Amino acid sequence: MEETLMKVVKFGGSSLANAAQVSKVVNIIKADDQRRFVVVSAPGKRFSGDIKVTDLLIQYANAVINKQDATPITDQIIARYQEIAEAFAIPAGDFEEIRSTILGLPQHDYQDNDYLMATFKAHGERLNAVLFAKVLTAQGLKAKYLDPREAGLIVTDSPNDAEVIPESYDRISEWSASSLIRVIPGFFGYNLQGQICTFSRGGSDITGAIIARGVHADRYENFTDVNAIYAANPAVVHNPIAIHHMTFREMRELSYAGFSVFHDEALIPAIQGDVEVVVKNTNHPSERGTSITSTKRVNPAYPVSGIASSPNFCGIYIRKYMLDKKGYSQKILNILAEHGLSYEHMPSGIDDLTVIMRQDQLTDDLEDTLIRELVIALRPDEIHITHDYSLLMVVGEGMVNRTGLMSKATDALARQNVKLVMVNQGASEISMMFGIQEDHANIAVQALYDAFFPDL
Repeated sequence: MEETLMKVVKFGGSSLANAAQVSKVVNIIKADDQRRFVVVSAPGKRFSGDIKVTDLLIQYANAVINKQDATPITDQIIARYQEIAEAFAIPAGDFEEIRSTILGLPQHDYQDNDYLMATFKAHGERLNAVLFAKVLTAQGLKAKYLDPREAGLIVTDSPNDAEVIPESYDRISEWSASSLIRVIPGFFGYNLQGQICTFSRGGSDITGAIIARGVHADRYENFTDVNAIYAANPAVVHNPIAIHHMTFREMRELSYAGFSVFHDEALIPAIQGDVEVVVKNTNHPSERGTSITSTKRVNPAYPVSGIASSPNFCGIYIRKYMLDKKGYSQKILNILAEHGLSYEHMPSGIDDLTVIMRQDQLTDDLEDTLIRELVIALRPDEIHITHDYSLLMVVGEGMVNRTGLMSKATDALARQNVKLVMVNQGASEISMMFGIQEDHANIAVQALYDAFFPDL
């Protein structure tokens, strides 16, 4: 007898980019009546060089803010939804709700331009969910749009970088017994004042995970445009192996270092609710995909699960005699905090240290200010900033209690003349991190893949 599960499914922008893709999504939902909650993104790119609806809405918002004519932009936005509506014979009267909502966005009262931008962006998902619920109904399924406010998805008062408020889960759980297919827009919720606030970009993954935890789903299926998550970037390594099962810890580590298939913040609600996450391909839904769970059985022959690199880091190098004493590290952290800067790592020696941080946080002026304040506070013997680092991650649950893996990795990198500027063994023992020059990143990923997956 087939196991009965409750599933939350999320479809990304590429899965909903046009009527042909939407038809595939309809068939996926029809194929499994356990898919009861459907979270949708805004329509994405239909072809190379196309523009996402979310980006059109950002243009629309900026035109309104700058008091410019937005008609050419609204025409494009309306056309994107209209193409889907006409393909599924949605009545013109039903589509008018979508058209009028788009045109009416500038008429609302907004606290400031940040809230205006958040509301405009959120309507890519909101209107796609409204339309998709109508499409499912037209296809003979019992479906209904569920707005995040009605669902109980309450978020913090940060218009473009919100976080879910924990009390939301109790409210969302009340929908778990729904007999209808509920179509929910991703990417946004409402603050306690009833204003729309969005998650960070790509936040529809987060919504899906929140709903999955809230309704106590057994599985959260995240449909995208790849067959699985791979052990290395296919754009760097030719035909890398698929990772069919990985743990939440592994995915979190790899997402940090550039695995962009799944939003790393979206794992938190799934981890908290112990909901299995499955990444699948809308275009090939019968493919196995990648399952992400709290534990997995490790193959001792392959202790490493994945290898990834992330560019655009820099390092602030500071050398001073007795730097390990007198609270110097705290002074550095205080200066970073005063400027709203976060750091990733701080490898140190007895008389020197390097602060590794994402360099897109810095402008030329801020760099100069930062160096000046560090010099005043520390009076270092040497200080400089080096740009264009990449962080390279080697991750795997099978690395725990294994010896020789660091040597294997550094030997592979040395053979390719990849210079290491930083090495860090993760406290959990499931990761190794290397700082390297950015222009060596692809060579390094290939070298490590060949070392840890020699026969595949």
